[in-house]
Amino acid sequence: MNWKKLLLGGLLLIILVPTLLYVGSLDWAKKHSAEVAKSPLFSKDFDTGKCRIKANGLEFFARVAGMKNTGKNVILLHGFPESSIEWEALIKVAADSGYRVLAFDQRGYSPNARPSEVSDYQLNKLSEDVFAIADAVGFDTFHLVGHDWGAGIGWKAVMDKPERIITWTALSVPHLGVFFDGVLNDTIQAKRSGYFKFFQKKYLPEFLLTFAGQRGIKKLINNLPENQKTEYLSIMAEPYALTAELNWYRAMDVEGFVKKKVFEKDITRPTLFIWGKKDLVISETVIKQQAKFIKGKYKEIPLDAGHNLIQEKEKIVIGAILEHFKE
Repeated sequence: MNWKKLLLGGLLLIILVPTLLYVGSLDWAKKHSAEVAKSPLFSKDFDTGKCRIKANGLEFFARVAGMKNTGKNVILLHGFPESSIEWEALIKVAADSGYRVLAFDQRGYSPNARPSEVSDYQLNKLSEDVFAIADAVGFDTFHLVGHDWGAGIGWKAVMDKPERIITWTALSVPHLGVFFDGVLNDTIQAKRSGYFKFFQKKYLPEFLLTFAGQRGIKKLINNLPENQKTEYLSIMAEPYALTAELNWYRAMDVEGFVKKKVFEKDITRPTLFIWGKKDLVISETVIKQQAKFIKGKYKEIPLDAGHNLIQEKEKIVIGAILEHFKE
């Protein structure tokens, strides 16, 4: 018996089988991109529905509603690994209340907004997208709402151009100045953010999250509504899509942020912060520190919930956000 041939054959199987399980889990037909391509380009006559918006040299997929309303403007920023469908319920209620509402799939999530360089996913560029989108649809000023990574981008946007923000609502993720400091220096937050280092690795996260029918991703989104899970899986099944999403993490320099005090800036706009007391991603010890950076009107609402607040406490969260808009 040729043991060398057997050993070589075994090694090939060890490599080949996982590779096939990964490649076979990708949507090479890019069905989500094909559906997005059917959506019309946004125009001044567009009122409600799905559309594509050209902004900042890219093209973003968006859900808008009530664009012919006469109320204030609203922009909603989703988190990871979600998309604008996260805000489906709030979009409808806010539009029915007279607001002009826009939620867009951010850089990396929209099929035609996936630049190839990691540096293209830095926080300043993600913040620029928000204002470029606003400009493209004619929103001079707007209420801004963000969850998870969307909250991170929102904090940066409010720091960058506060004069354009009417009110700011953050869900789950606190002020970046205390959050990034907590990732480095708070024992509980450092442990809860330990997955950052894994997501920043090359290739391995994509492989482990995707192979075997996206098993890893399905675990991440297991508790979300079925229609949302279907969309998220469809987006991330496309080649390079998950890499683009993970590049948000790879573009972070937490140590540099903290050392240079990049985000230790005051927030002057009326701010609402909603968080879950059962959140396993964010530490309450970090949340308690953020008030020192908020100089405008500030309200905080803790809920008996986890990280995905609008899915767990839809009516309470939507009610609180609309009340904040009115105030």
